Amino acid sequence: MPQVLFLNLINIKTETMTHFNRKQMNKRLIVLAIAILLLPLTGMAQDIFDKYSDNSEVTYVSIKPKMFQMIAKMGIDENDADAKAYMDMVKSITSFKTIVTDSKVISADISKWVKSRSSALEGLMEVKDNGTEVKFYVKEGKDVDHVKELLIFVNGFDKIMKESIEINGEQRKIETVVVSLTGDIDLNEISKLTDKMNIPGGKHLDKKK
Repeated sequence: MPQVLFLNLINIKTETMTHFNRKQMNKRLIVLAIAILLLPLTGMAQDIFDKYSDNSEVTYVSIKPKMFQMIAKMGIDENDADAKAYMDMVKSITSFKTIVTDSKVISADISKWVKSRSSALEGLMEVKDNGTEVKFYVKEGKDVDHVKELLIFVNGFDKIMKESIEINGEQRKIETVVVSLTGDIDLNEISKLTDKMNIPGGKHLDKKK
């Protein structure tokens, strides 16, 4: 009798463990399935600048705040009252990054990233002209004149380029440009900066005033 009871207890324990293991296995399978489904979104969410910073098919530029201030104020009279607002905006820039490429594959990837990133931003303006597309996105700032982030996306830039340019010793026509600026950005002054740095599409910001 004790032996029968002991065997019954073992069977009950075994069945309980099997049921528990099945539940654990099912949970792991569900987690794995979710992870697989999210893989494409994870790839899209990856910062495009980090992804292509070392890629030979792009020109990547990241300017630190101190250097950015030096470049942006060249030719500016800091004692000029009209230049003060501009310089205050320049000093507030915390990040400047840009990618330029003529690769259609990378251009398509950048387009996907911009579409994904734009869901967290507000569309400011869109310009389409002769096959060239320029889009501006912003993240709301302290008031209607200021933004925390400005994203500029230019696609089809080669349509308006009269000549190719030399990059790393090669003649290339630019297909896509993406620019990201973060800081306390004054929209009334940003066009001066984009004009000074010759940022593609930046001239359209002057029309936004």
